[in-house]
Amino acid sequence: MRAYVMTRYGGPSSAELREMPVPAPGPGELQIRVHAAGLNPVDFKIRQGQLRVIRRYPLPIVMGNELAGVVSACGAGVTRFAPGDRVFARVEKDTMGAFAEYACVPEALVAAMPAGLDFATAAAVPLAGLTALQGLRDELHAGPGQRLFIPGGAGGVGTFALQLAKQFGAQVATTASPRGDALVRRLGADVVVDYTTQRFEQVLADYDGVYDLVGGDTLARSFAVVKPGSLVLSIAGPPEPQTASKDLERAGLVPLFWLTSVAARLRARLRGARYRYLFMHPSGSDLADLARRIDAGTLEVVIDRVVPFAQIAEAFAHLESGHAKGKIVVRTVE
Repeated sequence: MRAYVMTRYGGPSSAELREMPVPAPGPGELQIRVHAAGLNPVDFKIRQGQLRVIRRYPLPIVMGNELAGVVSACGAGVTRFAPGDRVFARVEKDTMGAFAEYACVPEALVAAMPAGLDFATAAAVPLAGLTALQGLRDELHAGPGQRLFIPGGAGGVGTFALQLAKQFGAQVATTASPRGDALVRRLGADVVVDYTTQRFEQVLADYDGVYDLVGGDTLARSFAVVKPGSLVLSIAGPPEPQTASKDLERAGLVPLFWLTSVAARLRARLRGARYRYLFMHPSGSDLADLARRIDAGTLEVVIDRVVPFAQIAEAFAHLESGHAKGKIVVRTVE
């Protein structure tokens, strides 16, 4: 089968399309004929080696973290799916494997595709959708009367987060360029700050929480917009000690994460707020929740572009430019 394989850590030339053996499903796994796979910033961060402290992969390894396709075979013990079922999944973090013509995924991480979506659109949902859902529901506890700031609302996670925050009853502010303004307003943003001409901390104040999707300077400035006692949650900032002890269950990483998150935690303390890094977990049941919302017409999937598998390197170049509005997807079946 064709697969996009990381051969070493580094820049774009560290991964390439090559022929690989078709994986066989183990007990409790589904073999999926992949029709489309979504690209995410975590993919190039893995390739660059930014996440080696958390997870060091054996090389070479097939990349890719989310997919949509058709079940082609079932391992022993599979009960909920059968060959021919249309499914989508956020694959296991330890193994990846979505950028390929076939992938094997544990049944517990898989859900039936939304009935009204094609494969390319469905492949854009799992990672970003789960990240948005789990951050808002489990960490920020989004609900009626809350005012949340979600910078980067036009991106892959942001387009889901804006919609879900509104469904949970929150009022939402975000940042966007003039090119993304109409999109984020359509998705439910109540306040839009043009980051090309304004500093959001001079416009926003007394928010109940922040879901930072950008990191860097945006994260550093986000503490200025929240009330005391609020949470600043990030997917792009440094992991903090709780990530090591609770989410990863690796106590040995606590000192490192304590050190790397000192600046963020200090800013939070000076504001009387809290800082937390989100470590999203794959979940078939949460994916089924997202599928129900999509089928009900309450959750829109925003696609920047869909490209053939042969052009995956060009797709990554666009992703890494930071200018994508919504998700980038590669189609493995033409």
